[in-house]
Amino acid sequence: MSEARKPTILIVEDDYENQKFLQLFLKRKFEVEVCDSAETFYEKMKEKKIDIILMDISLRGKKDGLQLTKELRESEEYKNMPIVGLSAHVFQRDKDNAYNAGVDIFLTKPIQNSVLMETLIKTLEKKTGIKIE
Repeated sequence: MSEARKPTILIVEDDYENQKFLQLFLKRKFEVEVCDSAETFYEKMKEKKIDIILMDISLRGKKDGLQLTKELRESEEYKNMPIVGLSAHVFQRDKDNAYNAGVDIFLTKPIQNSVLMETLIKTLEKKTGIKIE
């Protein structure tokens, strides 16, 4: 009997060490795609069927994670995409900005592995109905 398809998560993170850690940790439950900029983000969104996004809010470059999230929420195709925002910035205004941009959940770094996994699984199920064992 074949295994059910794992949902695909897109990790949007510009720090290489964080990318590698998240990739190793999340591959137990997800097919993992990674990008490190707005440019590669849009390439990944076009070439893969993404089920959930883990978005670094403080992404460096022309566009940060807040801008990418806003653009997704304004897009007919991706407006309901589950997005979990992640940032080392913990001030209330950072959280407010993330929620105003359209993240479903905002988490702060560092985060416990179990909390991250549980949040991703619950957000995915709530927004899409996809269940992970």
